Amino acid sequence: MREEELTGLVDKIQKRKTEFQTIELKAAEKGFPTRIYDTLSAFSNQDDGGVIIFGISERQGYSIVGVYDVENAQRKAMEACEQMEPMVRAIFTTAEIDGKIILAAEIPPVEHWLRPVFYKGAGRLKGSYVRVGDADEPMNEYEVYSYEAFRRRTRDELRTVPECRPEMLDRELLASYLTAVKRERDKLGRLSDPEILDLMGVTSGGVPTVAGVLAFSLFPQTWFPQLCITAVSVPGTEIGDTDSDGARFLDNKRITGTIPEMLDSAVDFVRRNMHTKTIIDKDGRRADRDEYPIIAIREAILNALVHRDYSILTENTPITVEMYRNRIEISSKGSLYGGGTVSRLGKGRPETRNPALANILELLKVTENRYSGIPTILKAFEDAALPAPVFSVTHGVFKVTFYNGTGYQTPYSAYTAQPTHSEISEAVVRYCATPKSRADLVSFTQKSRYYTMSAIVQPLVDQGLLRMTIPEKPKSVNQRYVAV
Repeated sequence: MREEELTGLVDKIQKRKTEFQTIELKAAEKGFPTRIYDTLSAFSNQDDGGVIIFGISERQGYSIVGVYDVENAQRKAMEACEQMEPMVRAIFTTAEIDGKIILAAEIPPVEHWLRPVFYKGAGRLKGSYVRVGDADEPMNEYEVYSYEAFRRRTRDELRTVPECRPEMLDRELLASYLTAVKRERDKLGRLSDPEILDLMGVTSGGVPTVAGVLAFSLFPQTWFPQLCITAVSVPGTEIGDTDSDGARFLDNKRITGTIPEMLDSAVDFVRRNMHTKTIIDKDGRRADRDEYPIIAIREAILNALVHRDYSILTENTPITVEMYRNRIEISSKGSLYGGGTVSRLGKGRPETRNPALANILELLKVTENRYSGIPTILKAFEDAALPAPVFSVTHGVFKVTFYNGTGYQTPYSAYTAQPTHSEISEAVVRYCATPKSRADLVSFTQKSRYYTMSAIVQPLVDQGLLRMTIPEKPKSVNQRYVAV
């Protein structure tokens, strides 16, 4: 960072009077801050990294207070970086503003396979942090595990299920599967059936795996009650809305069975609860048009079933399908595997979290296993002239949101015309008719958290168009924003 860039960044901070997703302020006029390990960890663990600026006091209205001793502060910052695992390599810049010296430490992101970066004095589980808005929050056990599972190439779908005996698997389905394996994986044809099942991940040492149970068991939920799908249809736009009779759900179902069975049942649930429009063209011909492209619904549910996290830490979390008046939300446990980003979905060939399961379902003709799911979804909505789907990842949960084009709380970015900044702001105010979290707002704008909160939300707060629900704790993870 050049000195003039640092000066410009400070000017923006003072105008907005806030920290950001990638900016942390430390008042260091009387000495070095007692600890910066949390921020070093959080910035290193996010794709954009971050900048710690010493010499600006948030408590004193974001005024420049200067650094007590630049050389000493830089040395102590470097010592703190050395206490991280892996070691953080900060880049330092100084600038003089109003006769006072400030110090900036740029913290680069580390490669995904090296995360989480943590403070060695606290250990990996207690010393790993993630940035949430402008606050550093401890990673939970699952978030830490997700990084470690990728680094160690842990294959959670290949965990054995000793309580499930081989005879509890569907024999007819297994026979059909083995025929497909021998036909399409001809080199395996010379092996015995038990050897093939072991090699393909259906069993391990003759004991059924999680993948085998989910694909072939007569009732997988015997061992994994929550590895299912909970589906609801809501009369309004939020959970808790009721219809004129006071009913909270128009339909509510727990969907169980094997993955192919759950896929078919979940698609049927959506088809049953969505609207169908009857369109008559100029020649008088009648055609029915679904509220949502059913092929996209199927692909989204299938992606959730195939690519969700099947570790022991998530086996009590079902996939959810929530239908609202203006949208459908499909959520599953598991961040993007291998460090992928939402913006890259549908582009390239990302790593697969559960390759054995994907291979099994390919041979069962449930999925193509050709990375075509996201492109199929995007094209289906484009062809239907509906708003583009919104993909998001929050606290280890992947969610896809489909809007039906009613215009009610539809993301501004879903419209074909490029909106102005004013139109974006107006849309956000309308969206905040009910309190919304930072994650909600980022998902809505489809912009970075930094841009959403600093360029859109904070100015609306300053103008009195939005208010914080917990103004005395602006950095709270429970903070919500609501229209005034």
